[in-house]
Amino acid sequence: MLFDEAVRAIYAAATDPDLWPSALDAIARCTGDVGTVLMWQRDDGSFGTIVSPALEAAQAAYVAEWWQQDIRAFRGVERGCLELIDGATDRTVASDEEMRSHPIYTDFLIPHGLGWFAAASASPDPSLYAVISVQRRHDHPQYSDEEVRLVARLARHVEQSLRLSMRLVDAEVTRGGLIEALSKMTIGVFGLDSSGRLTLSNAAAEALLGRELLVQDDRLIAKSVGERADFARTIRTLLDDPTAEPPKPRILHTTNGSAPVVVRFLPTAATGGTRGSDLLARTCLLVLALEVGRNEPIDPSIIRDLMGLTLAEARVAALVGSGLSPRLVAGRLGITEETTRTVLKRVFAKTGISRQSELVALLVGLALR
Repeated sequence: MLFDEAVRAIYAAATDPDLWPSALDAIARCTGDVGTVLMWQRDDGSFGTIVSPALEAAQAAYVAEWWQQDIRAFRGVERGCLELIDGATDRTVASDEEMRSHPIYTDFLIPHGLGWFAAASASPDPSLYAVISVQRRHDHPQYSDEEVRLVARLARHVEQSLRLSMRLVDAEVTRGGLIEALSKMTIGVFGLDSSGRLTLSNAAAEALLGRELLVQDDRLIAKSVGERADFARTIRTLLDDPTAEPPKPRILHTTNGSAPVVVRFLPTAATGGTRGSDLLARTCLLVLALEVGRNEPIDPSIIRDLMGLTLAEARVAALVGSGLSPRLVAGRLGITEETTRTVLKRVFAKTGISRQSELVALLVGLALR
């Protein structure tokens, strides 16, 4: 199936960032489209794009001339459209008249054989805002709601993959090779083979052993007996079906009063990749483990997944839950205080609470504060 092929390509790119163009092409094939753009911006202001091979010429023209006229991108960011769980498309951000007459459509997209987009957020952590945008020909029908939701499903897998891929880029995997790059990372990384046996671990991962995680009979297990069965079940499910929906992050509770550890699971399809080794060639699943600082805002993607919020709502909840006022949250996120309070009301409505102190208590109850 095209969806399964795309998911496998996405996870192969996690350990070999050079594979992202082909992964983006696989995403576009799911809807029979021209290509896909992956855009990201870090909190330090740096940004970048990766595109499918078929979009390289259009992307060069866009960067050189058209990005300042792209009402779709500006409105998507302003309205938080790209952070919606079900994604966004042209009708989310532009009127029918604008789609008929605005230069971004008439003078840029159509001459490049393009016309419509379907996009969704794929932001893996608070410091990185990322979006995938699939591009369709102008003479084809606009995206249906079902197709937009399909792109949003794929974006969740992209987000999972980026959690490792962008860190490997930061660790200069292109110079030192994968294993050396893993050793530099502050996030714990465990590798498991098809039977669930440990194939690799970096220094940050080994520092967690004996606290929240154990290795028993060459297998990674949760230290807490009460969490052990669910932990093992999640691993087995993903080893059996790497294309399954990404599971929610798992919070491993501590027994010694130290900060909790959040665990995520990342299939690798045991491809090995061009940056691989014998260890990676046998690795089918990566377990990423990160200690949560008690005095730091929580990764919004964790709050989103655990509390059923959108990413925009989770960003506000994370900061308000850390004790910041709506005014300070607005300044931190670059939005108005009125918008912050509106989003906070939605958070309260979805979680059944009515004040900031209850939100802090809710995060404490989830072992996130």
